[in-house]
Amino acid sequence: MEFDYSAEQIQLRKFVREFAEGEIAPHVRRWDEEETFPSEVVAKLGRMGYLGTIFPEELGGAGLGYVDYCILLEELARVDPSVALIVAAHTSLCANHIYLAGTEEQRRRYLPKLASGEWLGCWSLTEPEAGSDAAGTRTTAVRQGSEWVLNGAKTFTTNAEEAHVCVAMAVTNRAAGHRGISAFIVEKGTPGFRLGKKEAKMGMRATSTGELVFEDCRLPASQLLGAEGQGFIDSLRVLDGGRISIAALSIGIAQGAFDASVKHARQRRQFGRPIAEFQAIQHKLVDMAVSLDAARLLTYRAARLADQGQRMTKEASMAKLFASEMAVRAAGEAVQIHGGYGFIKDFPVEKLYRDVKLCTIGEGTSEIQRLVIARQILKDAC
Repeated sequence: MEFDYSAEQIQLRKFVREFAEGEIAPHVRRWDEEETFPSEVVAKLGRMGYLGTIFPEELGGAGLGYVDYCILLEELARVDPSVALIVAAHTSLCANHIYLAGTEEQRRRYLPKLASGEWLGCWSLTEPEAGSDAAGTRTTAVRQGSEWVLNGAKTFTTNAEEAHVCVAMAVTNRAAGHRGISAFIVEKGTPGFRLGKKEAKMGMRATSTGELVFEDCRLPASQLLGAEGQGFIDSLRVLDGGRISIAALSIGIAQGAFDASVKHARQRRQFGRPIAEFQAIQHKLVDMAVSLDAARLLTYRAARLADQGQRMTKEASMAKLFASEMAVRAAGEAVQIHGGYGFIKDFPVEKLYRDVKLCTIGEGTSEIQRLVIARQILKDAC
């Protein structure tokens, strides 16, 4: 396996880091406290081609791969996880579902706008009674002549308020279970489609997370995404890529926490010397550094498999599970190293500590990842 980054990838990391530190860092605290969506920064990322990283150039994308995409998310999350999450939900979930399951007409209609940032996307699978249990989906889509009529509500949808287009799952055949769920493309402004409650969150507060409501929402038959009954099956493929993105985002948070901790340990003095000289602090930093490297190896292995067009369900879940739980530990240790300073908003680790917990929940909880990995291990052993 090749572990080196190409010269282009090294340059990409440098450029995104400079952008994040220059364009994002000065605003992070205000965005968080005011729950302000960073519209201008997202638009700039679109103009630079970073909202279409993994899509081919003929569809308006950058023609890069998942390794490049992981570098992008890492560097954004290192400074502000909210911005990285906005990009991940837009790219890995909404746009990627259209790319993987859409018709040629759907791809050409939506992907250039999504890749350029002209439109922002969201993806809605979760409902109040259907999170990890997709079979609990209650939103329905009933065929009436040349139209589908959707009724129901989705929750915990990232980018809900700002999205111009949504990919939503709905039941088209209750008796078929998972194989009776279909996906639909719904544009903002469609009659019967509206924003519901906006959630007030512990972390990732610059993202908008909300409810989407369908009340006799009529869609042309052409808005069915993929084959009827294949929506949940296609969602599993989409989630493989989404889990790689959350792993990369987790690494970025952990890297930000680690960098801040090293800086603080060198500057903070106790008992007449920097706390970086104390073995207890050194051990914490070592554990963080080792865990970061291990998470990167798992994540970039999954990303390379994705770039090679290989199945990576197990590898993506392993990366997401390990990286997200590692990042939670790293953020906690960062607060501990900072002591009282880690508990106040003047230092970045306070926000990273609040943001990071989502990584063990979104795109499938840690518990679901263990089930996915176990299923793959047992299947491979047969």
